[in-house]
Amino acid sequence: MAFHEAMHAFAADWLGDTTAREEGRITLNPLAHIDPIMTIALPAVLLLLGLPPILAAKPVPFNPARVKYGEFGAALIGIAGPLTNLVLATLTAGVLKLIALPEVATTALVIFCVLNVALFVFNMLPIPPLDGSRLLYAFAPEPVQRVMAQIEGMGFAFLLIILFVLLPVLSPILQDANGALLRFLLGNAI
Repeated sequence: MAFHEAMHAFAADWLGDTTAREEGRITLNPLAHIDPIMTIALPAVLLLLGLPPILAAKPVPFNPARVKYGEFGAALIGIAGPLTNLVLATLTAGVLKLIALPEVATTALVIFCVLNVALFVFNMLPIPPLDGSRLLYAFAPEPVQRVMAQIEGMGFAFLLIILFVLLPVLSPILQDANGALLRFLLGNAI
């Protein structure tokens, strides 16, 4: 998650908004990206309830008014994190395919790949405040943008409610997307 959040911060800085830099978020130090509720308490509670954990870090702040290219710049910031997860998963899959490793190392790298694919797929959902919503927002007509802005204003609590309500519908879609991407990346590597 540190790579994911650091890349949001780097992209924002690269596109002209120094907010993340000023808050010390252009770093791979995971401590800079930990949110006590979202990163620690929420996943723990979900696991205790027997549900899949939602892995979340402290959102990287940025000021859309200071970002080059307007909505498209904000979309680039939004997708920088999930694309980083996809790149990490792809590099890991490459290592698994090219190098024979001890079983414990292979298992660790497979878990790392699975987690990065899951973070990529989940974060690309076009539901505010997830990163995929920034991409949708950049191309959506103004009435849809207004609705999305209102939803995003409700914060992460709205996302949790939507996810629990739509879990029966979203779960198979997410599992299929994760499975297809993992089969593509890993093939017979494991």
